[in-house]
Amino acid sequence: MLAPMLPSFLLVVLLVELTPGPNMGWLALLSASEGKRAGFAATAGIGLGLAIIAAASALGLAQLAQASELIFNFLRYAGAAFLLWLAWEAWMGEREVSPAAIHKRETPAKHFRRGLIINLLNPKAALFFIGVLPVHIVADRSVAMQTIQLSIAYVAIATLIHITIVLLAGRAHGWLSSGPYANLIRRGFAIMLAAIALWFFVATFQ
Repeated sequence: MLAPMLPSFLLVVLLVELTPGPNMGWLALLSASEGKRAGFAATAGIGLGLAIIAAASALGLAQLAQASELIFNFLRYAGAAFLLWLAWEAWMGEREVSPAAIHKRETPAKHFRRGLIINLLNPKAALFFIGVLPVHIVADRSVAMQTIQLSIAYVAIATLIHITIVLLAGRAHGWLSSGPYANLIRRGFAIMLAAIALWFFVATFQ
């Protein structure tokens, strides 16, 4: 039996995921600069990260992060620092930015791990599961079943939106990854990625 509050929860998730954030900005930059393959790999990592956070929330681990300012701040600083590291890596990348060189340097597995790490270090995701999801739980039904259904729905919607972002941004990959201004554009992406890291830090400030 479906969770009674599933329709309203789906609407909330859709609105939340359509609001620009670190995942959306990073995926758009990655897909535009390195292609759809990289974007899809990162999307898979993000989806797994969200699923892990959902499972942790169901077990009450995310509540510990909310209760402890130290843990919350660690996740916030670590997440922002990781994005800054990605920006630095992009800035210091090799001069050769042709699709072939990028393919050799950046593997799908690496983008998958990055997507996973970024989401595991995102306290906002955990706070969503412990702050928004419980509101859509009906007390006279199986809490566990409702939690599972709502968590799956969240990950599914987020993944579909991320795939759409990858497809749209990936169209720009061809002219961004070649030509006389490719290296300049790549560094421009690095600057924007650093801005997203700062955005991540501010957005998760308690």
